[in-house]
Amino acid sequence: MRTPSPKPPRAKVAKTFCTTTEAADRLGVSVRTAQLWAENGLLRAWKTEGGHRRITLESLERLLASEEFRSLDRGEPPQKPERKPRLRVLVVEDEPNLLMLYQMRLRKWRMAPDTVFAKNGFEALVRIGLEQPHLLITDLLMPSMDGFEMLRKLRALPELADMEVVVVTGLSVGEVEERGGLPDDILVLGKPIPFDQIENIATNLAIRRDLQVD
Repeated sequence: MRTPSPKPPRAKVAKTFCTTTEAADRLGVSVRTAQLWAENGLLRAWKTEGGHRRITLESLERLLASEEFRSLDRGEPPQKPERKPRLRVLVVEDEPNLLMLYQMRLRKWRMAPDTVFAKNGFEALVRIGLEQPHLLITDLLMPSMDGFEMLRKLRALPELADMEVVVVTGLSVGEVEERGGLPDDILVLGKPIPFDQIENIATNLAIRRDLQVD
């Protein structure tokens, strides 16, 4: 028996049409806009027996190449909202264990502040000049330059007048007064460090300054 010769592969027919969704993707418009353009004759189209619209590729390419389409103002693409800047915090503390505790706790704050650390008043003044923090959290008794001297120097700088300052100290109110006291607008908190209270202060400050809070 003679084996029949295999049939030659059928030649592929070039596609001459596309769906409305495909046309909308090519044109960078909504499906509804592509439908309206088909209905108004900008695109040549017909409907299948099932009611589905088909658009000729020839009319699609012609529209894409037209001067009218290229100069068409289709509006700017939606811009992603810019993230608000973060709260900048400087913590001044000379005890390594407390400094580590600040690092761990502030990392958990929901506004995720940009935080830098200093071990004494002199280093803090350098950091303040570089970072311009919104919030300064500082101890008072430190080597080299203590918190009292640092705060006196800061109060002499008008450009830093809007920086919020929170003092966290083991000194009593009487001991603070004996050492010259602090300006009335500086909040003084006792140790152990009241992290929840400081976080509330930071959150309210971020809201007032229109900074990121979550």
